[in-house]
Amino acid sequence: MPYEDLLERLRKMNREAELGGGAKKIEEQHAKGKLTARERLDILLDPGSFVEIDKFAVHRATEFGMAERRYLGDGVVTGYGKIDGRTVFVFSHDFTVMGGSLGEVFGKKVCKIMDLALKTGAPVIGLNDSGGARIQEGVVSLAAYSEIFFRNTLASGVIPQISAIMGPCAGGAVYSPAMTDFIFMVEKTATMFVTGPDVVKAALGQEVSFEELGGAHVHAEISGVAHFTAADDEECLMMIRRLLSYLPSNNSELPPRVEPQDRPDRRLDGIESIVPEDPYKPYDMKQIILEVLDDGDFMEVHAGWAQNMIVGFGRLDGNTVGVVANQPLHMGGVLDINSSDKAARFIRFCDCFNIPIITFVDVPGYMPGIEQEHGGIIRHGSKLLYAYCEATVPKITVNIRKAYGGAYCAMGSKYSRADINLAWPTAEIAVMGPEGAINIIFRKEVASAQDPEAKRRELAAEYRSKFANPYVAAERGMVDEVIEPAETRIKLIKALDMLRDKEEFRPAKKHGNIPL
Repeated sequence: MPYEDLLERLRKMNREAELGGGAKKIEEQHAKGKLTARERLDILLDPGSFVEIDKFAVHRATEFGMAERRYLGDGVVTGYGKIDGRTVFVFSHDFTVMGGSLGEVFGKKVCKIMDLALKTGAPVIGLNDSGGARIQEGVVSLAAYSEIFFRNTLASGVIPQISAIMGPCAGGAVYSPAMTDFIFMVEKTATMFVTGPDVVKAALGQEVSFEELGGAHVHAEISGVAHFTAADDEECLMMIRRLLSYLPSNNSELPPRVEPQDRPDRRLDGIESIVPEDPYKPYDMKQIILEVLDDGDFMEVHAGWAQNMIVGFGRLDGNTVGVVANQPLHMGGVLDINSSDKAARFIRFCDCFNIPIITFVDVPGYMPGIEQEHGGIIRHGSKLLYAYCEATVPKITVNIRKAYGGAYCAMGSKYSRADINLAWPTAEIAVMGPEGAINIIFRKEVASAQDPEAKRRELAAEYRSKFANPYVAAERGMVDEVIEPAETRIKLIKALDMLRDKEEFRPAKKHGNIPL
């Protein structure tokens, strides 16, 4: 065959593969407000950087008319490219081909990409838009999912794994994203659930829509499955690019440094006014975080879920840091089941990928009540303690206001091995708050007083003066320095610089047994 004919055959196959399920299916995809698999990769990756792998792969199934339904690529686009000049591996489900359903060859393509990512130490990004397992291929589809799950586990803590849910994701398909580090969901088009509305109705008689059962807001605000939501495909993909700018490519590298526009010696004059003089009044901890970080740039994670805890990424003097903070605006910043889980998982991610942890503390304690106790607050709360104690990255804690009881221990205390503990003069570090202490220690004195309320106020002021301040803790070395709030940013940057070459070791073991 002449060389030109050979080239034309190749070009024709390329055109066929790039058309996916055909022009009509592409129109249907656009009509749903969704981009195609390839359009998504064009936005996600640096221009001209994508290199496709297994473009001509096709399934081998013959049952149920599958012999006549063969599409080049088999419903998933796989390969590698660059984001901000750094290599990433990608797979993008093609819903125009058999609803993006996963079969044997589809699964092998994804596994090949994950294997290459592990070999080369580069992140994996999965763009999910799939009807789930390809029923026509039977158990081999389930085997393909299991192979992906296994690789998710191997890659965990080695390379960042990011999932974007940009369409349906159901049944076994949800577990791979759930095992990755971060999940993005597109509003109105993305859904995740183990069993769909029809099964729920048949099994339980409950009527529920796709959106109500597993839409983006459900998982971002109620279940905590999703870390981020986006208005559309394009915003989602740009958010992934932003997230990766904070992360190293693998666990043997440091996060990339960005040349800061902000001065490392910038004072935060007036920042103390954010915290009310009345210790019972709430305030927005995010205001403090934004003041401290470079250029007020903060990418919050899990913003809609467990809002009594704040976690996310920012920079100090150009270096990535992970921020963990109580949020007094929500439930007084108390620790409960969900906030403990949220912070513990984020801390463990930061520790995996060499990201220093900055903790801002204003916590009145653990949430009391039957619901919390029966729900396992002891088990969930201990995850937070475990995560802080396990982490060996630089850890710096700033006590802003309340730090009471076991919650003090859990929020990056000196004894969960924080390297540097700072405190504002407003910090209150004690076993419990004044009111609780008076009810226990001075119950009889208050009850026998002529004016019990006046006596309570007098004892509360005395207790606060003696114990609810940072100075007793500073005397014991539990606080390294009581600082002027205006110097918070300066002190943190200096401490991070000092801790740059920190090494800390834990006993050799296969792995610990975190209280899941």
